Amino acid sequence: MEDQSVCQHLLAVKEVQLSEDHVCEECIKTGSDWVHLRTCQTCGVTLCCDQSPHKHMTRHYRATAHPVIASAEEGERWLWCYPDEQFAGY
Repeated sequence: MEDQSVCQHLLAVKEVQLSEDHVCEECIKTGSDWVHLRTCQTCGVTLCCDQSPHKHMTRHYRATAHPVIASAEEGERWLWCYPDEQFAGY
């Protein structure tokens, strides 16, 4: 990713982290269901998306300011930057 239109947070991701567990760690604790999973590119935690009832990944971003997530869904290869509201494929 060397495009000038891509934000600095996305450019900082050199190797995409993905979870092998395929579960929302917070939903498991409470017995909740999730729709899709996202993996934080700063700390590697995998949590549920905004279509899920508890929106754990967005809560994680608000609590930590970790800027970039990756889809942890099979066949999806994209990143999202929260502060710059920007997608990028990889």
